[in-house]
Parts: sequence; structure tokens; C-alpha cells
Amino acid sequence: MNILVTGASSGVGFEAVLEFVLNSENKVIALARSEEKLRKLHKIAKKLNPECTLHPKAFDIIHDDYDIKLIPFLKKYLGSVDVLINNAGSLVNKPFEELSQLDFVDMLQYNFLGHVKMIQHMLPFANHNAHIVNIGSMGGFQGSVKFPGLVAYSASKAALHSLTECLATELNDYKEIKVNCLALGSAQTEMLEEAFPDYKSPVTASEMGKFIADFALTGHKFFNGKVIPVAVTTP
Repeated sequence: MNILVTGASSGVGFEAVLEFVLNSENKVIALARSEEKLRKLHKIAKKLNPECTLHPKAFDIIHDDYDIKLIPFLKKYLGSVDVLINNAGSLVNKPFEELSQLDFVDMLQYNFLGHVKMIQHMLPFANHNAHIVNIGSMGGFQGSVKFPGLVAYSASKAALHSLTECLATELNDYKEIKVNCLALGSAQTEMLEEAFPDYKSPVTASEMGKFIADFALTGHKFFNGKVIPVAVTTP
């Protein structure tokens, strides 16, 4: 399988990549802004499976030039895409009255618009019946418990959830591409620790990463256009 993962420098994206590389038949491009963290990912991957095919690439999904920096890299190392996991994101934790317009812009850019840009640029390279997996959040899941300070973050994730439902209908006629979203609850990641410093999740980043990887490879056989809550606790 040809797989592209954004937000691969830490947390569940990092762990999902490590799950993919256990299978030597997979070819993986891992994107993140931090070259240092991507080097760490590549080093660990090679220790887990010396025969793995992993191509890390420092890339900012909002500000970098897709046509110059990413597309040639994709053509060289993958050629086409079977799985796209949109995991990159950011978090602002502030009381509503302290949030600036720029805070909302940042959340919408990195949690929504960046994924829009990535999907648009990847579509020409998507194989028939490819699977796009958006990583959402229970914070943006309708009817879920909400938390103070996460208004901008949760609203941006809700936008990603709606995008998933709309694209599933539109892209099913385009190479029968399937689009789903995993609305994650807590996993013990840097982002969780930032939002809830005193909270310990019962789910490790490794466990959630494995779930995401498994779903990306098989979930499109059973789901399309679904926003699936993945949570055992609140948060």
C-alpha cells in the first residue's frame, strides 16, 4: 500500500507510521514540520523493520508550496496514493473571552484548511478505492461533552467532520474514493497533556496509532462518510 501521513512527528501520527512500516510491502511518506522529529521517527522505524520503506519529509501543510516541495517528492517515492491520513493539527487552550481572531484563524488553518489543501493536491494521485482518513476529535463531535478553553479547537474539528461527510458523497464518483473521520477521545499524547495537564488517559498513543493504521487499511470496506467516535472516557 502507498500511504501518506501528515502530522507524523509525534503522538498518534508517529505511532501510526510505526505500525505501517512493520509490513515491508507498505511504502510510507511521513510529513511533519519538524525535521528533527522526523529523523527520530525514521531511526526507530529502521530499528523495528530494517527492510521498511519510509520517506520522511519536512512540510508545512499550510505555508509550504505543494507543487514545488511535495508533489515532486510524492511522484518520486510513491507515484500514487492508496491511503491518506490527515492527522496534522494544532491546539489553542484559552478562555473564550481571551481568544483572538488569529487564534480562530490558526485553528481553522491547521485543523481544517490544511487538510482541504492536502486532499485537493492528492486527488490526482489517488488510486481507485483509495481511503482518506481525517483525524477529528470528540471535542467537535455533536452531542459530546465540551470543555472550557477548547472553543476554537473544537469548532475547527467540527468543520473537519462536516467536510468528511460532504466529500464522501462527492468523491465516491471520483475513483470511488472513500472518506471517513475518526473523532478521537483521549490518548496520552503531547496535545492531551497540553489541554489537560493533570489527566492521564487509559489509552496510549501507541494503541491509538495502531487503531488508526488498522482502520485506514480496512475501514473503507465497511464505512464511507462516517464520523466515528473513538473514545472510552471523557475527555
